[in-house]
This record gives sequence, C-alpha cells and structure tokens, in this order.
Amino acid sequence: MTASAFGVYAGLLGMEHGYFETLQGNVAPEGLKILAVSPWELPFPFGHEPAMTVLPNLLVTGIVAMIVGLGIVLWSAAFVQSRHGGAGLFLLSILLLLCGGGFGPISLLIVACIAASRIGKPRTRARTDLPNGRMRLPEKLWPWSFAGALLWVPAEFVAGQILHLKNDHRQILTNMNLMLSYPMLGLFVLTLVAGFAREIESRSE
Repeated sequence: MTASAFGVYAGLLGMEHGYFETLQGNVAPEGLKILAVSPWELPFPFGHEPAMTVLPNLLVTGIVAMIVGLGIVLWSAAFVQSRHGGAGLFLLSILLLLCGGGFGPISLLIVACIAASRIGKPRTRARTDLPNGRMRLPEKLWPWSFAGALLWVPAEFVAGQILHLKNDHRQILTNMNLMLSYPMLGLFVLTLVAGFAREIESRSE
C-alpha cells in the first residue's frame, strides 16, 4: 500500500509540474534548474515548484513530465508488486527527475522504491529474530503516518486559502515551505519504517 500510494501520489505531482511547465510555452529554460510554475500562474501559497530538466524546451519538458508522471501512476497502481516492480519504478523516477517532474515528488518516490524493492522478499535474519511484539508500537503508527504523509500538501494548500496567503516574490513563503518540508519528510520515513513493522507483525502472527 505504501509503495503504490506514494508512487501514484508522486506521479500525479509530476504531472502537475509538467502541466505548469507547458503553460510557460515554447521557450528555452535558463539553466538545468527551473521553476515549474511561473510566479503569475502559481495557484499555491507556498513555493515555486522547483525542478530540473535536461531538455532544451519548457513545452517539451512539460509534455514529457506529464507522460512519465502518468506512466508512474499506472506502474504504481498495477505493476509495483511484480517481480521487477521496484526496478521499473526506480527507472521511471530518474526519468521524471531529469525531465521536469520536480524535486518534491522524488522524496515520495525514494520511499516508494524502497518499499517496492521489499515486496514479497523473505525476511532477513535480523527481522526474523526480533521478539514478538517488539514492532507493535511502530506498527500501530502506520495508519496515522500514512494518512499524514498523503494529506500534508493538501493541508498546506487549504491553510493557505483560509489564511489568504498569496505568492510572495521575496521568497518568504518559499523559505517557510522549506521548513515545513522537514516534518513531511519525517512522515515519509516513519511511514516506511512503520509499514515494515506492520508486515513483520502480520507475518509473525
């Protein structure tokens, strides 16, 4: 569930980056690092959706990012549990990063790739030798960390709308968003660890 949900979520975010890149038109990027959303089109109160691209055109970058993002959504939903599900997701993740999918989705995809790589794998000796009940606490945290990780960005958007926050050209809100990203990343890691704990407990039982 963690691998599939995080993969689908990241794919959708990559497609969102690509959509706003296409709105910037048939222009060349100023460098390897770009802002997926131009300041006058930013619908969110935090940040400018930083990304990178190796392609020489923002319109093409956006189209490719949407295609790859859609591929990640489909792969995560239908094939992540296959024999090569983790490897396929990893390759698509690298392609999304290089073609304008944004830096934010990559943090989700790292967790999704790690989770996918362990689907159906036998437990290691260290995991097997853990005393029964040792993983109960992190196992119980999984639903809450999972929900928190998925709802963090929508909650930021809703909070921005309620507080009537607008895009800040002085980057104050962008810096605030960077600070808010640390607990979000913590939720991603906690969800991964708690997911492993949940699986260990279920197999032990």
